[in-house]
Parts: sequence; C-alpha cells; structure tokens
Amino acid sequence: MASAAEGPGLLGEGHWRIVGSPFSQHVRPSEEHRHVWALGVERQRSDDWLAGASYFRNSFGQPSAYLYVGKRFPGLFGQDRLFAQVTGGLMYGYRGRYEDKVPFNNNGFSPGATVSLGWLFNKNWALTAHALGDAAIMFQLSYDLR
Repeated sequence: MASAAEGPGLLGEGHWRIVGSPFSQHVRPSEEHRHVWALGVERQRSDDWLAGASYFRNSFGQPSAYLYVGKRFPGLFGQDRLFAQVTGGLMYGYRGRYEDKVPFNNNGFSPGATVSLGWLFNKNWALTAHALGDAAIMFQLSYDLR
C-alpha cells in the first residue's frame, strides 16, 4: 500500500494560475462605491478542482481577502474554449458601517462564493466574468503557469 507522502498530495498534479481583476461593474451603483480591483493566485489540479487566495479592494475601499476552493468545468456546451467555474470560501474585509453589505458577516469575516463564465484565448491566457452575489460582475484576466 502506498503512503500519502508518495502521492500527488493535497494540491495534486496541475499548475498555478496568476489572476488579476482591473474592473468590476456594480449592478446598482452607489455614490459610496469605489473602484474594485483584485490580485490572486490559484492552484488548478488536473482533476479541475482548485484552491486559491485573492487580495482585493472591496466596493467601499476596504482592503479585503478571499480564500476559496472550487471546481472548473472546461469545454462548456461542447466549446473547447468556454468554461464555467464555481468557488466557495471565507471572505474578510467588510467592516464597520459596511458589515451588513455581505450576509452572515461577523467582525469582517463572512462566507463567500462566486459563479463564473470564462473564455480561454490560448493554453495560458483567459478572461473570466465572476458574479459577485447580486452586487457586481468582476472581470478577471488570468495566466496559467504551465
């Protein structure tokens, strides 16, 4: 019997991905909203499961973070370049008077989730649109380190 140390480990076989979001569009813009951006890293396993971390400035200008796991669904609708992705995890950053802007917030910590649709330009570059609850759409560029 093989030991766990001999296998691919928790992260598994796969590759790393660098992600960046220069732009988000709010569904219901407000005077309080600030420019939202994000930077992050993901580990994409060969079985399409992933784990990641993102640092971002939230809609109210507060530094925030999102730690998550998820699954990518490549070849959506028979299109090799089209994919969907879902993630869920722990978010931190909505504090003070903005604590009620995300559900189940406790001292800045709250559950987070995204549902996404993306397009592969080639084997390394992709553009993804992430639904951020019912509040916004975040557009993200990614580069796979293969």
